[in-house]
Amino acid sequence: MNQQRYDRVAFAVMFVAFAALPFFIYPRFGMQLLCFALFACAFNLLIGFGGLLSFGHAMFFGMGSYLAAHASAVWGLPIELAIVVGAATSLVLGAVSGFIAIRRQGIYFAMITLALAQMVYFFCLRAPFTGGENGILGVKRGNLLGVLDLNQTLPMYYFVFAVFILAFLLIHRIIHSPFGQVLKAIRENEPRAISLGYRTERYKLAAFVMSATLAGLAGATKAMVTQNASLTDVYWTMSGEVVLMTLVGGMGTVFGPVVGAVVIISMQLYLAELGAWVTIIQGGIFVFCVLAFRRGIVGEIEAWLRRRKA
Repeated sequence: MNQQRYDRVAFAVMFVAFAALPFFIYPRFGMQLLCFALFACAFNLLIGFGGLLSFGHAMFFGMGSYLAAHASAVWGLPIELAIVVGAATSLVLGAVSGFIAIRRQGIYFAMITLALAQMVYFFCLRAPFTGGENGILGVKRGNLLGVLDLNQTLPMYYFVFAVFILAFLLIHRIIHSPFGQVLKAIRENEPRAISLGYRTERYKLAAFVMSATLAGLAGATKAMVTQNASLTDVYWTMSGEVVLMTLVGGMGTVFGPVVGAVVIISMQLYLAELGAWVTIIQGGIFVFCVLAFRRGIVGEIEAWLRRRKA
């Protein structure tokens, strides 16, 4: 099976599975799955294809959530504009933080993103508009384009589903575009890419901003789903969770982050009654995946298909 055919089959399976999901599980949980799957895909664009490990992606997810919630609850904007405000806020934040962080590489880059994320967290803790520890409540879904009532569960689910699919297709296009090919070349051997005349810092900054914007889109959509925004969205543990989702599913694969998000978020729901043991179980699964499935779940499946073809 060639790569294009594999992508089409995998996309069709994912599309049908998510389309049918609200008829088999609680739709609100399905909507959260879609939001976190988009967040993981956005993060994978940066680490999996750009080779840049960020420990601060929660700041984009969280600020997108806060600004979308504020735009809806306080400014009274319709849901589509509120989500755009959240994504645009993360775009600007991504451009500023990326300009600062992209000048360093490796662990220094990761530590700078973590430090910036902690600054954003304390800003959200103290800023008047965020509501501090109480967060922002009273987010209104309203009607989509003044027609579709999103206070109903199924219409809201398929709206979130549409947002995820469009964003996923955009990420897929970015990865397989000439820009994405240069980004992969930078990941594999940056000095060689520089020798070929590419301004690698510009490419990495562009990837960082794209990833931040899509993470903000995920956070903004989640705020509409849960109808609130809180410090949980911007706390450092959220950055750790998205790293876990990406690595478990398969870093550098197109569909891996989606699978990783489904695994991790499902564990948090169905094992919630175990309390703090959920974190220990997640850690154990992460260690097992690193030792036994170094490429992640989807990465190992792709490697098996290539061996079978050979």
